[in-house]
Amino acid sequence: MYKASETRYGTMKYNRCGNSGLKLPAVSLGFWHNFGSTGCYDNMRNMCFTAFDNGITHFDLANNYGPEDGSAETNTGRILKENFSAYRDELVISTKAGYYMWPGPYGEWGSRKYLLSSLDQSLKRLQLDYVDIFYHHRMDPDTPLEETMGALDQAVKSGKALYAGLSNYDGPTLEKAAAILKDLRCPFIINQNRYSIFDRSIEENGLKESSAALNKGIIAFSPLAQGMLTDRYLNGIPQDSRVNTDGRFLNTNSVTEEKLAKVRALNTLAIERGQTLAEMALAWVLKDGIVTSVLIGASKPEQILDNVKAIENTTFSQDELNKIDDICGLR
Repeated sequence: MYKASETRYGTMKYNRCGNSGLKLPAVSLGFWHNFGSTGCYDNMRNMCFTAFDNGITHFDLANNYGPEDGSAETNTGRILKENFSAYRDELVISTKAGYYMWPGPYGEWGSRKYLLSSLDQSLKRLQLDYVDIFYHHRMDPDTPLEETMGALDQAVKSGKALYAGLSNYDGPTLEKAAAILKDLRCPFIINQNRYSIFDRSIEENGLKESSAALNKGIIAFSPLAQGMLTDRYLNGIPQDSRVNTDGRFLNTNSVTEEKLAKVRALNTLAIERGQTLAEMALAWVLKDGIVTSVLIGASKPEQILDNVKAIENTTFSQDELNKIDDICGLR
């Protein structure tokens, strides 16, 4: 029987999510990869133990995480029931709906029917009465924003979710959605978007600025650029990297010699700071206090322990920030 470490809250930092009462750990665990039907259950369980023992109280999922779709929630539900029942009130569990999940016209996007049906399915797979955060996973160009936000509001008011979140929204759409949710008195508290040294789209599309102005939290996924901002690519493409095993999110077209040269230059700067490249990349995302938490993915417990070290130094000099921008070709 799993017994959590008594020192689990000793070193982790917790940041308030916007102006809400909810705090999230500076580092959260994402279940996008390695928790599906092709993964090793014992390894999944050990990663959850390692995360929680080190103060990571937030586990982030979505209805379609796998492979197969839904299998990450199913495996997580088993882990939670068998090992974390005594700690449910110490955990923040989130899930999402928006991408393709089942056939036909009601199995994706942002309709009221899809979102509420998907949440019911997720709760069954997770074996939970409620999730802490329920996200709309992507903007829907066809469904009225009022309908989508109304579904999130109902999810909260029904008691099946405690807070609402938005994922992959841009700044202007976020502002419109936030206004609707405010009128509904729905506790919308957080945005989830891709953000890293290599991907600054949330700065370019106004999301980061809008979130700060609205006092909403941000949780960043892919802060390590699918593993590129680690020491794994310093000597080229590893044989077992996602480039070779799963080309959907990282492929040879994106892993160019020019990009690898940037990785090596960033690694040199990280060493000068006394950090690994991964630690510096995570710290960079957290540096200005606007991002509430970074979502890490992991394939083994040791990676979680390495990534947690990023919170030890999230302060950058202006010279270091300039060097990072220079390496990325942004100055």
